[in-house]
Amino acid sequence: MRYRESACLRLKRRNLQGRTCQRGFTLLEVLIAVVILSVGLLGLAALQATSLKSNHHSLTRSQIAILSYDMIDRMRANRPAMILGDYDLSTSTENSNCTTVTGCTPTEMADHDYFEWTTLIRRALPGGQGVVCRDATGSDGWSVADHQCDGGAEFVVKLWWDENGNGLSDDPAFFMSFQP
Repeated sequence: MRYRESACLRLKRRNLQGRTCQRGFTLLEVLIAVVILSVGLLGLAALQATSLKSNHHSLTRSQIAILSYDMIDRMRANRPAMILGDYDLSTSTENSNCTTVTGCTPTEMADHDYFEWTTLIRRALPGGQGVVCRDATGSDGWSVADHQCDGGAEFVVKLWWDENGNGLSDDPAFFMSFQP
């Protein structure tokens, strides 16, 4: 039986410079491939995190619009209280009669609407606060305590929330004005 030389050995003998035939990958090549792959996966993870953050901000903005329109619809449904100004900086008072057959007065309904609305804000928005008032400028104020409502002709729904979770006052606000 004749011994067969492998292709590498034949090439080795023929090669005048002494280079050998390479079979497989070296450890360095594998290490470089793993580093490149891990950088790519880290980029994908960062992209996913940014996408989740953007989706959360979008959800928050949608909830803000829904909450604003909710209060405006409540006010339009209780027009007598809105005309009398009962929604203007209303007090947040729960009235169980407003949800039963016995009913309540338009003023009591305005207070109960404000109570339900502020409860929804606290549940839906991180650090959420809101106020409804008459305001001439409509787009000012930093919080419920500093709402800067000056009693203009238009009603304004003002919402504040802690968007970045740091507890500071550098977060956005939402203002929506409407006429009764």
